[in-house]
Amino acid sequence: MSGFFSAIAEAISAFLRLIDPLCGPAGVFRWFAGNTLLACGDTGWGDEIAIGFLVTASLAVATLPLGLLVGFFIALAKQSEERSLRLAADVYTTIFRGLPELLTLFIVYYGLQILAQNLLSALGYQGAVEINAFVAGMIALGVVFSAYCSEVLLSAFRAIPRGQYEAGYALGLHGGRTMRLIVLPQLVRIALPGLGNLWMALLKDTALVSVVGLPDILRQTGIAARVTKEAFLFYSLACGLFLVLAFLSSVAFTAIERRVKRSEVAR
Repeated sequence: MSGFFSAIAEAISAFLRLIDPLCGPAGVFRWFAGNTLLACGDTGWGDEIAIGFLVTASLAVATLPLGLLVGFFIALAKQSEERSLRLAADVYTTIFRGLPELLTLFIVYYGLQILAQNLLSALGYQGAVEINAFVAGMIALGVVFSAYCSEVLLSAFRAIPRGQYEAGYALGLHGGRTMRLIVLPQLVRIALPGLGNLWMALLKDTALVSVVGLPDILRQTGIAARVTKEAFLFYSLACGLFLVLAFLSSVAFTAIERRVKRSEVAR
């Protein structure tokens, strides 16, 4: 079984190397960096920075569904008739919108280690426990994203006329189908611009995980800058890579908005 999973991991790794936009077969560094400090292989820092680019993009993509899902349920809780649910949702958003993202990351990263250590100690395990930095970063950024996301979704919920819900009930649709067929399509259209802004903020916040050892863009370029004494070059490159991700995200969100608008017109 372990051989099977190793084979899958190797296949995924080979695929990622193939599509790597920086050091892959058609990568920018491989074609244009030559024998410079950005060259791929042993002569430059291209491979390390390519790994950082992949880690940053992967962390943002992995955090997005977590933040959206939690934010959606928090927004629902804020509209609940149950007072305790509304209070809990308000406390959640107040805490994670009020705390600095870096502090939230430290609390999650070190707090999860302490919790896991105590639980395993109670079960008789006395070894050291270290939480994966990627998982800790995903959870920390996810809860912060969800707190802001819930406010965007809550505003979108309130922008949908109450008559839309009543129309669903009049057609005999239960709550779940009314939400899926009537409310959610409108919710996506209304909330999309705000969610796009939150995604851009999430991309920038991924740079914070470098402080817990995750080899993202900022950490990899920082190491290269310290070793080579070419800080301006590598930090400028980091700026460029984040701007590339932002540009691609902007193009993607514009395409999604156009598609949503066309589907609305088609109705």
